Amino acid sequence: MNPAALNSAPYRIPPEPSRLPSLLMAGLMHAGLVLFLWAGISWQNTAPTSVEAEVWDLKTQQAAPEPVRAPEPIPTPEPKVIEKEVEAPPKPPDIALERIKEQKLKLEKKLAEEKLLKKELAEKKIKEKADKLAKEKEELAEKKLRDKLFEADMKRLAGKAGSGSAAQSTAPRIDKNYEAAIRAKIKQAVNYNNADVAGNPEVVFSVSQLPGGVIMSVVKKKSSGIPAFDDAVERGIRSASPLPTKKDGTVERSFLIGFKPKELD
Repeated sequence: MNPAALNSAPYRIPPEPSRLPSLLMAGLMHAGLVLFLWAGISWQNTAPTSVEAEVWDLKTQQAAPEPVRAPEPIPTPEPKVIEKEVEAPPKPPDIALERIKEQKLKLEKKLAEEKLLKKELAEKKIKEKADKLAKEKEELAEKKLRDKLFEADMKRLAGKAGSGSAAQSTAPRIDKNYEAAIRAKIKQAVNYNNADVAGNPEVVFSVSQLPGGVIMSVVKKKSSGIPAFDDAVERGIRSASPLPTKKDGTVERSFLIGFKPKELD
């Protein structure tokens, strides 16, 4: 181009250069700096690698002794925890249920006692009835015997009071000594105070006895009019058993005997 032409050309201001390349360059530099710093810190924190070397003596050709290492500690076993089963506490009893059981036992016991009592009463009633029947039977037999003895005594007394040798020969007679012995023993057994008795009334009893003098029955035939005296004589007759016997050992099966209060002095 011609210099003259350039001189004649108008003057132009050059455009401002772009800032983007400079910004990119600055960013790269900062990134590199950060990377350098990080690498340096990491290198300083890395533990140095231990190096072991064995020294050989070429003259003796013996290996150097191995370095002495401290014994490794024996690991202490952890204590074993033995788990023990914990028993559950006993369940408290049901008070209401226990009361029901107690009431039931009491009721059963009461029923058993009532049943036993009824059984005993029934047995007692049966026994009393049997005893009563046996006693009635015995009293009836005793009454029949007394009636027979009384009839025989009446016939004997009638024979004594009657006239004629035939009647006197058939009527049994009581030995006076035998009768006196009986009266004496009965008097000793009678306990009665006759101080306040007016008069001297007589009570008569019919006595029947077994061989040996054992008294079987005592029946009042005539009252003295003084009940206390009659009872005292009857108790005396019964307590005098057995009565004396005759000289030959025999007895009168039945006889009449009478006592007066004044005779007991």
